Amino acid sequence: MWIADKWKDYEVLDSSSGEKLERWGKYLLVRPDPQVIWNTPKTHHGWKKCSAHYHRSKKGGGEWEFFDLPEQWSISYQSPSLHRDLTFHLKPFSFKHTGLFPEQAVNWDWFSEKIRTAVSAGRTAKVLNLFAYTGGATLAAAAAGASVTHVDASKGMVGWAKENAAASGLADAPIRWLVDDCVKFVERELRRGNHYDGIIMDPPSYGRGPKGEIWKIEDSIHAFIQLCAKLLSGDPLFFLVNSYTTGLAPAVLTYMISTELRRFGGRVDSQEIGLPVTQSGLILPCGASGRWERTLK
Repeated sequence: MWIADKWKDYEVLDSSSGEKLERWGKYLLVRPDPQVIWNTPKTHHGWKKCSAHYHRSKKGGGEWEFFDLPEQWSISYQSPSLHRDLTFHLKPFSFKHTGLFPEQAVNWDWFSEKIRTAVSAGRTAKVLNLFAYTGGATLAAAAAGASVTHVDASKGMVGWAKENAAASGLADAPIRWLVDDCVKFVERELRRGNHYDGIIMDPPSYGRGPKGEIWKIEDSIHAFIQLCAKLLSGDPLFFLVNSYTTGLAPAVLTYMISTELRRFGGRVDSQEIGLPVTQSGLILPCGASGRWERTLK
């Protein structure tokens, strides 16, 4: 398992009975988590002293209960690969989210090192971030020295990502911000003859594009990986696929990526990703990632 254990501003304090207690900066949140099927004693004081609690409804969805949480606040992540802070604006919004998936920091560190090493060696690093959300991976790649194309179907998410870039001192970084359907964008890039040295994709289990295009990960992911593999340059650096869908086990990610990127050689590895839980000392699983990387000559 790859563990995001370098955070200072974020922490999973405890987990029990379908919920996790988290520290986001100075604020404590209680949010549901489907992986937490154990029922351990909730002895941490934060369970009763939280700043906000998202209550899941039995009918689907849910709602926030607020105590002392502001409408927006910020936390920072200092990547050991970048030697600088990435700053993220957070706010509670629909379906329990805050605008950041902290477990992805373990992937930011991984590809940032690939980019930084390549740029230090005098080569360029052109990166495509698909389903890019609020830009965590975009900022990490740009801070490492890459030029990044950030694509998401939500105008609001792209705007939020730009705010995070500005807060991180990356407002003038070479980032192209695009509101677009990811599949259609990749198809157009192939027709244009464009290529990328690194590709990151964090597809939702289910979603809709700006014109109502339907995305269902089990039906679409292999064909999309196949399509994106054609966008890679002749000497690519990395390829990353994230999944929060339990049906896509690490072995499945490895098989799909290996099948489509075998012509490049290199190495594929897929693992669960997770966050350490302070109270128990255990690791909370948070989906899986599949990574391809170039084998150094």
